[in-house]
Amino acid sequence: MEGREVSRDWPGKDATGSSKRFMVLWPSPSMVHIHDEGSEFDAPLDAIWKYLEDPAHGLAHKDRRNGERKLLGENTLELSFEQEIDGRWTKGRNRITLFPPLGYAVELLEGPFAGSKAFTIFTPQGKKTRVTVTGEYVSSTVPPGQVEENVLRSLQRIFDEDNEALRQYASR
Repeated sequence: MEGREVSRDWPGKDATGSSKRFMVLWPSPSMVHIHDEGSEFDAPLDAIWKYLEDPAHGLAHKDRRNGERKLLGENTLELSFEQEIDGRWTKGRNRITLFPPLGYAVELLEGPFAGSKAFTIFTPQGKKTRVTVTGEYVSSTVPPGQVEENVLRSLQRIFDEDNEALRQYASR
């Protein structure tokens, strides 16, 4: 992570007898905090969780192919896939930790936003479910001034694809 480095003395000595120091990295301009709220899925919360756990869920995302799910634990999985970005296929890998019924955390491990972390929170609204995404996004390939725009565009596309698939899924 890039950033402004600030060092401070830490009480005590290290193995060489020198004072211990710690470092704090402040977010760089290429890190963007995004809090996106106000969207609503046209499906109740229980339908969303069934949809998310269904292996067919990945088929809703038209810009992805060769998806694989690997369970890492009871509530944690890793998704590997190829994603089309600007006409080119790029490898992506995400670690997702589920916290039903509240939401899930995602860590982007590989791809243009590797190092980013976000939470998606679900709030039941009867036959609909409000969606809030909040996270810190970084990119080594997207220019700093374009990270926010690219992330918001991606979140909107994913929401639209999932919402359309959820309408069909919930009506079964």
